[in-house]
Amino acid sequence: MKLLLDTHIFIWLIKEDDRLNKAFFEAINNANNEVFLSVASVWECVIKYQLGKLDFPESPAVYLPKKRKEYIIKSLVIDEGSINYLTNLPLLHKDPFDRIIISQCLQHNLVIITEDNVILNYPNINVFKINQEEEK
Repeated sequence: MKLLLDTHIFIWLIKEDDRLNKAFFEAINNANNEVFLSVASVWECVIKYQLGKLDFPESPAVYLPKKRKEYIIKSLVIDEGSINYLTNLPLLHKDPFDRIIISQCLQHNLVIITEDNVILNYPNINVFKINQEEEK
């Protein structure tokens, strides 16, 4: 399975936050899955760090790539194809970072791991479900 982590899921993962669902953690660490983090999520983390809303033990320029590599998470670039998906994306979500992540899911046929209820309401988006492994 090809997974895309929502920003909060990545933050919970690297901070070892108890809010990260065990099934999400197992899916991320499953060697059979290919896991991605959007550059938009990295950008969002840097902005939150600069605003003092997010703390890291070192600069995000060092810490975020190090943690991404530690968990074997690939970087997903934002390209023109991703932007083109925004044109037809319903305006359910106002957050531009989440909207581009949704667009990337659609463009690359990825399964998103999120607990964002607004994202979960988007049509045609593949969402990781807790019992997904059992459904196979």
